[in-house]
Amino acid sequence: MRWRIDLRYDGTAFHGWARQEGLRTVQGALEEALRTVLRVAEPPVITCAGRTDTGVHARGQVAHVDLDSPVTGRDLLRRLNGVLPEDVSVTAVTEAPEGFDARFSALARRYVYRLCDDPAGWDPLRRTEVLRVVRPLDVDRMNTAAHQLLGEHDFAAFCKKREGASTVRALLEFSWARVSPGLLEGTVVADAFCHSMVRALVGSMIPVGDGRRDVDWPAGVLAGKVRDSAVSVLPPHGLTLEEVRYPADDELAARALQARQVRGEVHQRG
Repeated sequence: MRWRIDLRYDGTAFHGWARQEGLRTVQGALEEALRTVLRVAEPPVITCAGRTDTGVHARGQVAHVDLDSPVTGRDLLRRLNGVLPEDVSVTAVTEAPEGFDARFSALARRYVYRLCDDPAGWDPLRRTEVLRVVRPLDVDRMNTAAHQLLGEHDFAAFCKKREGASTVRALLEFSWARVSPGLLEGTVVADAFCHSMVRALVGSMIPVGDGRRDVDWPAGVLAGKVRDSAVSVLPPHGLTLEEVRYPADDELAARALQARQVRGEVHQRG
């Protein structure tokens, strides 16, 4: 049976999602927890919707796992949270609908990057999830620049290129809001992301927001289709995967097939 697992984690002490020999990862922690509670020799393999990088957090990560063991979702939820470390929490375990694939069935991923541009608004208790910047930022200028990047484009200028992997993505939303004095949130939604794409996109907004670059500059970088050394890839700790969006149950299998055909085995990373 295929199970859908919803989870959240503080990425500070993890070397990203993907299992790596000798390193602490979210996938490794979750698979080891499954091995423990199911009392099996080898841990089941888990597939996630978005392979977050080292230091990136998640509040709305989704994964799936195929199990032969006779368990219930409620029992699995309770038992997993009983053995997982405190920086990971499973919020739901449900029987996956037919055709569900946590990665390929997804329509979009929503990330939020948080910035503080006012020393008076800095909250030390949130230092592991908010990036402090030194100059005040103009949200209107950042929104004007971000709007020019929407749509389907080759985002090679904002991605770390991988051999044989497409850098064409559909950017569905990119917007900025000041949610409290000194605190800005940048929301980025796309069908999928290349490696470091979100942090590079956000990095291109800061020099626009503080007036060092014109509002048309990020669009010019995008059109160039090559990495620009002037674009900073921001630190990972300000980034959180907030949500993964899926179609209706009867469209899950078709969406998964479409995603595989369009990009093949492309890493969905922020």
